[in-house]
Amino acid sequence: MTSTLKTNAIEPEGATTNLVIGESGQNTVISNNDLRANVLQDAGGNALFTSNGSGVLSGVNSAFGSAMALLSTQTASGSASLSFTSGIDSTYGEYIFKFYNINPATDGAVFSFQVNASGQSGYNETITSTHFHTYHGETVSDQNLLYNVSYDQAQDTNYEILHPSLGNGSDENCAGELHLFNPASTTYVKHFYSTLQGYYGGDYSYMVFQAGYINTTTAIDDIQFKMNSGNFDGKIKMWGVK
Repeated sequence: MTSTLKTNAIEPEGATTNLVIGESGQNTVISNNDLRANVLQDAGGNALFTSNGSGVLSGVNSAFGSAMALLSTQTASGSASLSFTSGIDSTYGEYIFKFYNINPATDGAVFSFQVNASGQSGYNETITSTHFHTYHGETVSDQNLLYNVSYDQAQDTNYEILHPSLGNGSDENCAGELHLFNPASTTYVKHFYSTLQGYYGGDYSYMVFQAGYINTTTAIDDIQFKMNSGNFDGKIKMWGVK
């Protein structure tokens, strides 16, 4: 014989907030191993995490670990640029920007970034950087590993190159990530490095390594990504690491 009990709440007599299911030493079986709740709290009423009901978590307790948190996602669709103008602050010591399917409208376009110091505009902070890259053509006889002085900066305010030449074919794109360290510091310059793999405009697998520092002791709170020519498609996600 099967019985069904349906209710919105079960509380013990005395209206206390704790309800013990099962006697000590016994197991409590949950049908289909399915326990659902949008907010999980400990015995002290402290929230461990909150869900929006669609699988997106917020307020994740720091006890779960270093918590690399997804802060923002932006999608370019024929866009001139993508800018992250909020969320870069002292909450995290490192910010990681991940690039997915970055595809330019202009063949051979340069993918790049610049930042703003707090209270500034124009994306023209002073950068010193270094660059090297490796490539291999679709023909096995064309490959190299080299440093190119034209792709770095020495106290310049230009946009920093992330990938120097991308194909604009329907199957051509780049992917990778940029790491920005301690952007909220008002004592130190802001270090960064990036690694991107792209389909080069001349049919190459082209891996780019870029590193440097933004030479300001003012906090950085804005960052912008764009091509040096034309619009682009793709997705950029910003993560924070404590």
